[in-house]
Amino acid sequence: MSASIAAPAPVRRVRPPAKPRKRAPWRDPTGKISALKIVTLILVILPGLYLTLAWQQGALGARYVTEAERELGEWTIWLLLLSLAVTPARFVLEWPRVVLIRRMLGVTTACYVLIHLSIYALDQKWRIGVVASEIVLRFYLTIGFIALCLLVAMALSSTDASMRRMGRSWKVLHRLIYFVAALGLLHYLLQSKSDISSPTVAVGWFVWLILWRVLPRSWRSRLWVLPLLGIAATLFTAGFEAAWYSIASHSDPMRVLAANLDISYEFRPAVRVAIWGTAVFIVAALRRIYPLITRPRQAARSSLTPAAST
Repeated sequence: MSASIAAPAPVRRVRPPAKPRKRAPWRDPTGKISALKIVTLILVILPGLYLTLAWQQGALGARYVTEAERELGEWTIWLLLLSLAVTPARFVLEWPRVVLIRRMLGVTTACYVLIHLSIYALDQKWRIGVVASEIVLRFYLTIGFIALCLLVAMALSSTDASMRRMGRSWKVLHRLIYFVAALGLLHYLLQSKSDISSPTVAVGWFVWLILWRVLPRSWRSRLWVLPLLGIAATLFTAGFEAAWYSIASHSDPMRVLAANLDISYEFRPAVRVAIWGTAVFIVAALRRIYPLITRPRQAARSSLTPAAST
């Protein structure tokens, strides 16, 4: 009796897992085109495009390299503050989708600060040894370079894969963003020398963001908190400007404080911070009032629809 030989089982080919497709910067996590991300992408590119065209057309003056370096540094600070404002905007303005642009703002900030350093190296005739020695010897350049390194590290680790791979270390790194902002603002103030109006406005905005962050979680979306934050940031800005000029140039701090009351010539930094804080409060109030107006109308339309169909 011959033994029956079983036929070998067919070998199933296991396909390797498909590599995740890289998502375009104008698409949301589901792959859909996001109008918010498109608009943000255009807006963050515009400053660099403007400076490029101004450079080519000779509109930056005789010291065009220094002017381009300065303006790129300023835009880096404002973009950094905007990236910090994403989380407050999510709660204060009741705008959950705004988190879609946080990564874009952060990566753009890192790109701008790298270009800022590159233009500084160009101003030094690409003498890397001179650039390195200046960074080591000049305090405001040292802290600026530390902020740059941390920003680049955050940008390189901003992908979903890096988040999964780094685990808890990813949060530790990215929580340094407020420290980076403080270093960047100090760098901005020290290199501004005589006129610190624009850096002081940035300091006022940063203080507003810090104060919002340290609030109890249950208060962060409350409307009544916003005027208090605006007042606190305004008072801090006025006091900071007066103290800075008093220490740096031995100016009378009371005269600097009194200048905030005179708006006939220009708005002082504290006044600009107050205007910004008021604007945030108004927009947040309108966001809450609008549903109260539209819901009764929608309810009235829905109640009329069955009657109309009969």
